[in-house]
Amino acid sequence: MNQGNVCRAPSERRASRWRCCLAGLIAFGLLWAWTPGADVHDGRSPAPGVVVAAGKPVKKVSTSVKRVSLGGKIFRVTTVRVPKGMQPHVSFGKDRFGTTATMTRTAKRTGAKAAVNGTYFEAYGGRPEPYGTIINRGRIEHTSNYGTAIGFRQDGRAVMDSLRIEIRGQVTNAATERTSSWYAYFVNRTPKRDGSAAVLYTPLRGNSLGFAYGRAVVVRGGVVKKVTAGRNVAIPKDGYVLVFTGTEKPMADRFHVGDQVSMSIRYTDRLGRPIDWDDVQVALGGGPRLVKDGKVALNPRAEGFKEDKILTKSAMRSGIGILPDGSILLATVPSATMKQWAEIWKKMGAVQAMNLDGGASSGLIANGRVVTRPGRELSNVLWFSE
Repeated sequence: MNQGNVCRAPSERRASRWRCCLAGLIAFGLLWAWTPGADVHDGRSPAPGVVVAAGKPVKKVSTSVKRVSLGGKIFRVTTVRVPKGMQPHVSFGKDRFGTTATMTRTAKRTGAKAAVNGTYFEAYGGRPEPYGTIINRGRIEHTSNYGTAIGFRQDGRAVMDSLRIEIRGQVTNAATERTSSWYAYFVNRTPKRDGSAAVLYTPLRGNSLGFAYGRAVVVRGGVVKKVTAGRNVAIPKDGYVLVFTGTEKPMADRFHVGDQVSMSIRYTDRLGRPIDWDDVQVALGGGPRLVKDGKVALNPRAEGFKEDKILTKSAMRSGIGILPDGSILLATVPSATMKQWAEIWKKMGAVQAMNLDGGASSGLIANGRVVTRPGRELSNVLWFSE
């Protein structure tokens, strides 16, 4: 394993929910024909009452506008269907964390066959960092403590849950061999200067932290190389940096140059129950959850959402769902409340569905063409290749 793959998501020992590894080596869907509900009419599908013989499975990305009838209103929903088995990826802005780029640029750079805007991000000032959880190529690249996430396993199957990631570890004193515990509850997130946080920074963050406050512990190859404070320290390409701020600062006292460091990762849902995400290679957080097991399952407050634009107001929406055959549906709608958005996904036949960053961020790509154009540059995009 490449030592640069810090904070790699575990893929072995599924019988155990915990996996420990040296810190320098750490852990860091053949689309079948889809039949919409009775209140959904696809301009490309037969009108109600028309019988069509069964055909071969759809094997490529397709797009259409669905007219979904709900509460006396017609919602025009732009959709992109992604066959099961296409490869998922997450890209950041200009291919660097904390940057933005147009969706058109991302499509050209990546050669994406299909794409949707990703998780929420800082779009109104400051560094445009993501807010939701992101796992890419098996590496944990960002974490959050709210919402829902969709994940893609090694075999191409998609899963959805209220993912929470716990990062804990041990540090063994080089002189006394005494062992102490440590933890981090965010990855690659800039902490508030006047707040308290324990954050792990990987090389994805950049060459350095980008701020100069808190106490920092630099780890390379599973060994502590530096313990310092108030400095914008460099992030080693074969390691990571732990930063402790506010009331978490004393945790830095447990680390000394030369100490051995190990780490473990645990996946749970929002209630703390273990979930089997050990072999998830790509994941994207967002939320709230819209549909679970074919039924509306909307509870944004329980997932940590407090904003009126999520709880009550109408807005442009984007989302992602899993269809009965395991294929993926990406969609946007010009305006809907979250309750309406959930009902729309149920009517479109989704087994599982969740909301993504909407509003001006809403965007879709199909076969290299933008079919819903975002109103701003994006921090992150979920895209699919053959």
